[in-house]
Amino acid sequence: MSLYRDEGIVLRTQKLGEADRIVTLLTHTHGKVRAVGKGVRRTSSRFGARLEPFMVVDLQLHAGRSLDIVTQVETIHAFARPICQDYAMYTAGTAMLETAERLVEAEGEPAPAQFRLLVSAVRALAEGAHSPSLVLNSYLLRALSIAGWAPSFTDCARCGAPGPHRSFAVAQGGAVCGVCRQPGATSPAQETFALLAALLSGEWGTADASDERHRREADGLVAAFLQFHLERQLRSLRLVERV
Repeated sequence: MSLYRDEGIVLRTQKLGEADRIVTLLTHTHGKVRAVGKGVRRTSSRFGARLEPFMVVDLQLHAGRSLDIVTQVETIHAFARPICQDYAMYTAGTAMLETAERLVEAEGEPAPAQFRLLVSAVRALAEGAHSPSLVLNSYLLRALSIAGWAPSFTDCARCGAPGPHRSFAVAQGGAVCGVCRQPGATSPAQETFALLAALLSGEWGTADASDERHRREADGLVAAFLQFHLERQLRSLRLVERV
């Protein structure tokens, strides 16, 4: 078996046998990786606590036929503790991890932009500088943009007519003008459009100053946009603590 090393963030774990664990990671160079951590569920394990969701690690692995094997792990960022101690942070973070796993479907395909975005978003969440809901929505919009589904919140997503516009259509890619508007489009407040645009571009001054009712409206639009493009519902998104 060949040996390789990479940085990764733990997305998910599941039990294997009596003492092992299957760990799903998003890595910088090798994309999504599924590996076995042997003996990590034993109390004597040297690196069991390092292979938990939200942990950013430097690890060495042996490449296997179906599952790789973790041989060494060093902690880079221990984000698990502050996130898991706060329910709002935890539910928002879990939705981020699940989204990353869905967006990077194929194993072994490099996804460095998604990796860097996820690590930055989890760091922002753990530091508590912004509302967990805002951090989550910002991450979801940016992750979808990297995946090729960038929404428009100013110009018409269909014809490109300069905005601002009054309607939002998930299937059409965001804001739409009166000519392109189709049945089923919603009419969010202009402040909600401004909030969504700020979350996408990282204008945190605007996002942090937003009103709760506009945040609630943005929550619904982002969730609908995400699930439309993933073509499935996220189990974790239903548990997210909203404002």
